[in-house]
Amino acid sequence: MDPVYLVGVVGALVIVAGWAVAVRLPPPPPQLSALYFLGSLLLTVYAVIRGDPVFTFLNALAAVLGVVNWLRARRASRL
Repeated sequence: MDPVYLVGVVGALVIVAGWAVAVRLPPPPPQLSALYFLGSLLLTVYAVIRGDPVFTFLNALAAVLGVVNWLRARRASRL
């Protein structure tokens, strides 16, 4: 396996681990989550066009996290 690719995969996994910890904390404001989703979605499209699987994976997950946090914030505001 290409060492540069391996560094990218390990970096992505560390970031995902950080998100797993953050999901246990109170959600960020819904406006921030919406912007995070949109930015991550656009970066996912960019990564797909560039043919970068690590960046595609990471940003697709970031987009999902943005939606999850937006839903968590909306639910928390209703309680």
